[in-house]
Amino acid sequence: MTRPIFVLTLLLSAAYLGAQSEADQLKACLLNYINGTSYNQPAQIEKAFYDKANLYLSKPDEPIFLVPPKEYASWFNRGKPGEANGRIGNILSIDISNDIAIAKAEILIPARDLRYIDLFLLKKLDQQWKIISKAATLMTEDAPSIQSSTNPTKEVVFEGLLHPWSIAFLNDDEALVSEKDGELVKVNLTTKTKTSISGFPEDLVDSIRVRSRGDNSGIFEVILDPNFSSNQHIYVSYTAENEEGATTKVIRAKLEGNGLVDIQPLFVAAPYTREMYHYGGGMTFGQDGKLYITVGERLFNEKDQPPMPIAQNLEDKRGKIYRLNPDGSIPEDNPDFGANSVPGLYAVGIRAAQGITLHPETGEIWFSEHGTIQGDEINILRKGANYGWPIITTGKYRAPNYDPPKLEGVNFTDPTWHWLHTVAPTGLTFYTGDEFPAWKGSLLVPGLSRGSLWRFTVDGQTLKLAEELFVDDRVRSRKIKQSPNGKLYMLTDEENGKIIRIRNQDQEKR
Repeated sequence: MTRPIFVLTLLLSAAYLGAQSEADQLKACLLNYINGTSYNQPAQIEKAFYDKANLYLSKPDEPIFLVPPKEYASWFNRGKPGEANGRIGNILSIDISNDIAIAKAEILIPARDLRYIDLFLLKKLDQQWKIISKAATLMTEDAPSIQSSTNPTKEVVFEGLLHPWSIAFLNDDEALVSEKDGELVKVNLTTKTKTSISGFPEDLVDSIRVRSRGDNSGIFEVILDPNFSSNQHIYVSYTAENEEGATTKVIRAKLEGNGLVDIQPLFVAAPYTREMYHYGGGMTFGQDGKLYITVGERLFNEKDQPPMPIAQNLEDKRGKIYRLNPDGSIPEDNPDFGANSVPGLYAVGIRAAQGITLHPETGEIWFSEHGTIQGDEINILRKGANYGWPIITTGKYRAPNYDPPKLEGVNFTDPTWHWLHTVAPTGLTFYTGDEFPAWKGSLLVPGLSRGSLWRFTVDGQTLKLAEELFVDDRVRSRKIKQSPNGKLYMLTDEENGKIIRIRNQDQEKR
């Protein structure tokens, strides 16, 4: 029997999109409630509420009873103040209209396997947002769900992959798949066979061997040349190592049968270092025929930043996005970052961007960015832009006392979207197929954290609606991609990695 699909809808008003400071104030109010209830802080809970607010609660013998904020807050003085009590809260949606707002939050209590949805009515009073009403419901497996305008379902069509990272379709049946913990392979979705691609460079880091050190290296993106049918060129990013450590490397090679020949190194993000995190490795071709590459800053914690942060240092290749010609040369119309800047720079201030994709209609490049504690973002790539890391972030730092330097005369580019909880977004794509008519033009974004899959309705450069799919069937997801005929597939980040076909049950019933 098909499991129900719960869909989260987030409608963002013009006020929310255009006035981030207003939204930030409202978020701060909601976080007073969430953090206060998660860390036994009654005073912080009370701060979130209007003192005459009503909390509509229920229990088996009393369907509805009212609780004032002060009494409700007192329920959280039983534990040690500031100590986590096992509740996990996430803000799911906000909709602002002038001085009133509706918000939704998810409250998890993993130890008791409980999940609540809280709904809030807020009003701005004396220049401060306050919760004036709250209701909650316990979500059970048989709870009615909000159905999408389509009825997506998952079908495993291939498995036995070692943490697959990327997929490049040769045709609708065959594809190249990069295994982060394995090899570059060719899979056949019809015969269910997997063939190793020979000839891969020997400087590939053996990610299985070093995984005990917390490593996330391996083979990353694989993409086809826009003229693949005539030149058979593919591009692969991976972790390369030498005696000094490891770094992100990009090669171009010719696919000849089931092997690579004529391998050419195009880009090496020196220096080689011992840090084993945040390589980046996302790649896409633009409508201009240029190759765009993301490179992470490689640090796990901000306390290890040098005085000039890596992602802001124009002489350091890490923490940047690059634009190259297909042969690795530098386009003449790239932005000028100065005489001492590293070649090929297109944008700076990047922490750990993995997903990058082309908008098929506008020609814009969109990319996902990993934050530390929250701070996950969707950005539109702009020529010469600085995306701010680590000077600014929409999240928090891992190092609580980290104080980034002040950079004079630098303009930072705001994200198009940022989540209020951790998603760890990865390989995104724009949907152009016919199987899901209501999704046409949508941006689809998978995530590693909690195994989420998001669909965004796009209006120009604005994300107007967010829909989280398969909330009751989560799996760590590394990439979502269309086949040449518009079929939708997703890669799961598992030891027994899978290729999942996402089907529209409603259309199949017609």
